[in-house]
Amino acid sequence: MTKPILFNAFDMMTPVHQSPGLWRHPESRVDEFTQLSFWTDLAKTLEDGGFSSLFLADILGVYDVYGGNADVTNRAGVQFPLLDPLVAVPAMAAATKTLGFGVTASVTYEKPYLLARTLTTLDHFTNGRVAWNIVTSYVDSAARNLGLKGQIPHDERYDRADEFMEVMYKLFEGSITPDALKADADANVFVDPNEVHDIGHEGKFFTVPGQALAVPGPQGTPLLFQAGASKRGQEFALDHAEAIFFSGPTPEILRSWVDKVRDGLEERGRARDAVKIFALATVIVDDTDEAAEARLADYRRYVDTESALSLFGGWTGIDLSGASPEDTLEYVSTEANQSALASFTTMAGDKPWTIRDLAEFVALGGRGPVITGSPATIVDEFERWMTEADIDGFNIAAAVRPADAERFTKYVSPELRRRGLLPEPVADATVREQLTGAGPRLAEDHTGARYRLGEGARV
Repeated sequence: MTKPILFNAFDMMTPVHQSPGLWRHPESRVDEFTQLSFWTDLAKTLEDGGFSSLFLADILGVYDVYGGNADVTNRAGVQFPLLDPLVAVPAMAAATKTLGFGVTASVTYEKPYLLARTLTTLDHFTNGRVAWNIVTSYVDSAARNLGLKGQIPHDERYDRADEFMEVMYKLFEGSITPDALKADADANVFVDPNEVHDIGHEGKFFTVPGQALAVPGPQGTPLLFQAGASKRGQEFALDHAEAIFFSGPTPEILRSWVDKVRDGLEERGRARDAVKIFALATVIVDDTDEAAEARLADYRRYVDTESALSLFGGWTGIDLSGASPEDTLEYVSTEANQSALASFTTMAGDKPWTIRDLAEFVALGGRGPVITGSPATIVDEFERWMTEADIDGFNIAAAVRPADAERFTKYVSPELRRRGLLPEPVADATVREQLTGAGPRLAEDHTGARYRLGEGARV
């Protein structure tokens, strides 16, 4: 039986997400990104196209590495200005019925006690359609503006993140049972005190003695996404993630990461397919292969390579403003996003990347492939990646926004449906059920399920 292909849209509430310069394309309407209708219309488009969720990236600072300041970032709108994605989710959920919403929140800067309430609130308001993309953050300017002198060292961020997740599981799963809310006027009981428990957490990084502030939503713990490709990041993902997002330029490079994940799951006593794995891709589609290639050539006229190097500097903490275009990129360890740097260096096989290669690659599609062609060619390529990389689906980024998402729904989704490759959404299902095919709550073999209260829990 052919394996269905899962799709998330990958976006960010900012003018330039992955393709610097493309905001200038005549078909772009991303200058409307501050209008709520831009996002509710996008959500409806994605739902019509059979997407499982809209995955919204986020950062908490500006990219000021390239040239030692944020001038290029500001001029080119490179992930700046940037709106808060969590605020828009209830409106997008109200405009749709089945689309999930993956929101990014940092365990380095958020407080677990408050973030648990925020995510639970979104879980209620979306009827179980919220997912949490767990990040440790990598932008140095965020650290400086949020009270730190600089980045917490990379591996220490993950040590801290492990304890953060322990607190979150206690608040999501181990504080208030789903049956606690009675609203029983005759008995004069709104919440049964016997179903509410202090979590009593006192650890190295966090102290939370009391109870959660919100009764559990339909999922308890929202579906958990993670995107780390560094060694420590992958260990964290194996312990916590239910879905993993990788950015790799070829199926071969991606396969090496996927195999490590599936081997790691097996070593932990879990099924090799217990975690859904998604690959980043940008799709350029038209009626024919020739028309799509012409569209791609047109897109390339608008790329902004200097902005691409600003984006790269923000991802990796490496300033290439003084480098020659022919200089070779080499791996160095930084405290920033090690996954991003590894995509271009240690994981790039024998190919020596020059600064020019890097700028041209990043300028369209970020760190993933640009798949170009007719609907049939696009779906053929999806199937090849699914087989060669052993993935479960794709996070689809758009170069021209929202036009590329609209074109995907118009051209690609019908071809996917014709081949029986696009799973149809289930009414009233949570995003966990839509993406994993399992139940609405954390699986019994997930580490977070160990914190679940026993009697009275909705499991």
